[in-house]
Amino acid sequence: MSTTWNERYAQPDYAYGTDPNAFFAEQLRLRQPTGRILLPADGEGRNGVYAAEQGLQVSSFDLSEAGQRKAMQLADERRVAIDYRVGDFRELGYHEASFDVLALIYAHFPADVKQDYNQRLATYLRTGGLLIFEAFGSRHLEYRKDDPKVGGPGSQEMLFSVEELRRTFRYFEVLYLAEEPVTLREGAYHQGTGSVVRFVGRKL
Repeated sequence: MSTTWNERYAQPDYAYGTDPNAFFAEQLRLRQPTGRILLPADGEGRNGVYAAEQGLQVSSFDLSEAGQRKAMQLADERRVAIDYRVGDFRELGYHEASFDVLALIYAHFPADVKQDYNQRLATYLRTGGLLIFEAFGSRHLEYRKDDPKVGGPGSQEMLFSVEELRRTFRYFEVLYLAEEPVTLREGAYHQGTGSVVRFVGRKL
């Protein structure tokens, strides 16, 4: 997987643009969280850098060294600081209950580990902390077939359903949860309308 993402992020342009994900940015404006935020699979850093611009203390990680380089370049250009690590999150030194916000934005882990990974990541969030989630939903392959430019996994098993997120994050108060069609304009790889699951929750 790291080879795939290094190849994508090695290109001169930012694969998903430099603007933050719209839902993520909207939720930060609406909820106005403070403190520390963890961003798994932060790619080239567009969401982490935006969070830092909003005054949050940012920790990001990904498998891609190329993504890290571009994230740090973007942070320098925007004159903010982020802590961006590369590797398996279980070996990166994060601690339970140490973050105020967890943002899972298109963090499509392999199907056989995605529920376990998301539940492990949720342990890093303190009680009362905020989870912001957006990823491609269970009906997405229909949209992807009609418009491949919208991107996303080609495997049904890597997509998310509302019911799955209820189970995975069952120890959260649900503030928002829906699968809905969303038109994405994010760089070269998220262009078009797809089926997206959005979840916002407060850890109990």
